[in-house]
Amino acid sequence: MEQRRKAPDKPAVLTATVEAAARAAAAAAPGLPLFAGGKSMGGRMTSQAAALGLLPGIRGIVFFGFPLHPPKQPGTQRADHLAKVEVPMLFLQGTRDAFAPLPSIRSVCARLQPRATLLLFEGADHSFHVPKTSGKSDADVLRELAHSTAAWTKKLL
Repeated sequence: MEQRRKAPDKPAVLTATVEAAARAAAAAAPGLPLFAGGKSMGGRMTSQAAALGLLPGIRGIVFFGFPLHPPKQPGTQRADHLAKVEVPMLFLQGTRDAFAPLPSIRSVCARLQPRATLLLFEGADHSFHVPKTSGKSDADVLRELAHSTAAWTKKLL
């Protein structure tokens, strides 16, 4: 993104970046509990790094919209590596997320029990935008995401 290219870096570069960020966070705040995660592809690369054993010491992973597949290309192969993730995982998903339809994300999370927690955000899409008819603003949803994440991490401490 810094280089303004349309295509992201290769997964090996992305997982190495996640590993470096986790190490930097651990060094900057030694002794504090470390959680990792990200939005969409960032979360997926974080979990791939964890599955490869590159994130020692993390207490859990938070996914803000896990991307199971591109829109209109159903599949769950992008979640196969999650079986190798040994820490608790929080999946925050919109009910209108075209990258993770409800039946698919529910099935993936069910296979990952007891390490997976799925929290749904009614009416939200992959970017957590909600229609005006929902009665909520995007800011309301972001607050809910933050509160849900804080409550989940607190349970793990």
